[in-house]
Amino acid sequence: MQNPLLLDALAQPLPAFDAIRPEHAEPALDEVLARNRAELEQLLARNEAPTWDTLIEPLEDMSDRIQRAWGPVSHLFSVVSTADWRRAYNACLPKLTEYSVEVSQSEPLYRAYEALAASAEYQRYGAVRRKVIADALRDFRLSGIALPEAEKARYKDISLRLSELQTKFEENLMDAIQAWGKHVEDEALLAGMTDAAKQAARARAEAKNLPGFWLTLDFPSYDAVISYADHRELRRELYEAFATRASDRGPQAGQFDNGALMEEILALRHELARLLGYANYAELSLATKMAESPDEVERFLVDLAQRAKPRAQADLDELRAFARERDGLDDFAPWDAAYYAEKLKEQKLGLSDEELRPYFAFDRVVRGMFDVVQRLYGIGIDKVDGIATWHADVSTYVLKDGDGVPFGLFYLDPYARAEKRSGAWMDECINRRRTPGGVQQPVAYLTCNFTPPLPGQPALLTHDEVVTLFHEFGHGLHHLLTRVDEASVAGIHGVAWDAVELPSQFMENWCYDAATLKHFARHWQSGAPMPEELLGKLRQSRSFHAGLGTVRQLEFALFDLRLHRDFDPARKSEHGARVLELLDRVRDEVAVMKPPAFNRMPWSFSHIFAGGYAAGYYSYKWAEVLSADAFAAFEESEFSPEIGYRFRDTILAQGGSKEAMDLFVEFRGRKPSIDALLRHNGLGETA
Repeated sequence: MQNPLLLDALAQPLPAFDAIRPEHAEPALDEVLARNRAELEQLLARNEAPTWDTLIEPLEDMSDRIQRAWGPVSHLFSVVSTADWRRAYNACLPKLTEYSVEVSQSEPLYRAYEALAASAEYQRYGAVRRKVIADALRDFRLSGIALPEAEKARYKDISLRLSELQTKFEENLMDAIQAWGKHVEDEALLAGMTDAAKQAARARAEAKNLPGFWLTLDFPSYDAVISYADHRELRRELYEAFATRASDRGPQAGQFDNGALMEEILALRHELARLLGYANYAELSLATKMAESPDEVERFLVDLAQRAKPRAQADLDELRAFARERDGLDDFAPWDAAYYAEKLKEQKLGLSDEELRPYFAFDRVVRGMFDVVQRLYGIGIDKVDGIATWHADVSTYVLKDGDGVPFGLFYLDPYARAEKRSGAWMDECINRRRTPGGVQQPVAYLTCNFTPPLPGQPALLTHDEVVTLFHEFGHGLHHLLTRVDEASVAGIHGVAWDAVELPSQFMENWCYDAATLKHFARHWQSGAPMPEELLGKLRQSRSFHAGLGTVRQLEFALFDLRLHRDFDPARKSEHGARVLELLDRVRDEVAVMKPPAFNRMPWSFSHIFAGGYAAGYYSYKWAEVLSADAFAAFEESEFSPEIGYRFRDTILAQGGSKEAMDLFVEFRGRKPSIDALLRHNGLGETA
């Protein structure tokens, strides 16, 4: 039963997750779409000059109605991906895509926006409403509003097919992960793995009524082997299975193959871009981003690669020498990298992930994260009961202002489980907007895939998982702390995609801040704080092998950019041949260790083939420059409270109501500098 007092305070109903059924999804969406179409027809039939109240507000009502019908379906497809929910999602998605294209290509609606932009009333609008209208007119143009009818129809066909292909790509990846498993009966094979990891593997085997242990490709299980298992052949076996997910190679070769999907997705994106007058999809992608051109992005990535590659080569040489000296290993391979990096970190820094884990009990980390945010931004965060969820592990939290008034809510779904998409993400449930009935406050989903707690102890996180949690909460804060009243530029809406990672990556910095760690990093049994020596080693580890980590991200980003910029429709390619050729060229330029020929990284690169990062993966590094420079402002001020409030009121509160660069300059007093990023990653001396 949902908490009525909380709902009254938030001025909105929340999804009734205890009552939502997959068989209800399609009829509910059909009803909403029919109602919206009828209302839009009536709205456009009015023979009067459009105003904000007669045009924009009704459209926002329609958009909100769709979000409430579709949002829970999309979310449950990711976190409870049963056959029934997949069928419901796949039945709804084409209808939603068709409606979206229909609205975005409505010439009467476009003319109404143009008339509003040319009206006397428009001259009285503030900057926020003007940006709403400017963004809408831009989006109309990017949806093919000016195309001849035949090309409009082709645009629609492409959009429908792309939504289908991208969903299938993600489904194939989920199926490949779920379908693979390794049954191990001899515990000696798992030597080197932590006791916690072995207990988790034993629990998975017991759930299947099997003796011994069950290993999977869910990341916590995979990482437990690839980083710690002494048995090299076991590491190689899992590496191959992981690196060939949903591909034409490896143990599941051809079963869930994404190769043909990639080729069709790339071809359709290129055709879409050409329809709209762009030379390639990369140009189209950047039309809504901070970066001005693919060449500017490439220069940024190549420059950073030139700074990082010498350090990456030194990191790799050190790792190889260590493996040779320690174990006589002369044929160092990718499945050795994480294992020996962990061992080298132990020797060099006296630090291991497992030594840190007891200090990161999940509930204490969450509370510590909340304390950071409360201190920075002057808000309160409290757990709240009586809210329906989709799983027993999910908890809900309410955000309150300085006077204790609720202004937002989020769901936290922390643990990996069957039929849940891998990775970590934030998504919106409800967006903030002002309505005649009051302010509709924002609600978010925060989803992770941490190892569940073992009997008798809390879930214990690795430091990387702590960073992931802070990162996703940064996205959540961007959505929840907005003070913009217009939905289409509130929170993450209207924010340039290459700036949307700024709040999330900014939050990662607190996972290395000494004062913050001293507050919440306490041993789960004794309650003792993390020793100063261990704390110092953790902070030092931030730049440990930062060269290797940087070139890996740059490899992904350059590959993505060039894949979408240089696509040649005249060249026929099968089984992802062109994709692999390009990736090899990028690796020759950027990487210091090339993976084996069977590696099929692109086949599982859902960020660009199923998510929103196509020709935009560079955003992580681009925004990391912004986030590092933003955190430097805190360091320079010795963490003055005023800086926290300024970050809240500029970057977080204003959402997409202003251009991202303008907001950054408003906060920092200047344009961003790369110096802080190089310093934080220990790369400054390579510049």
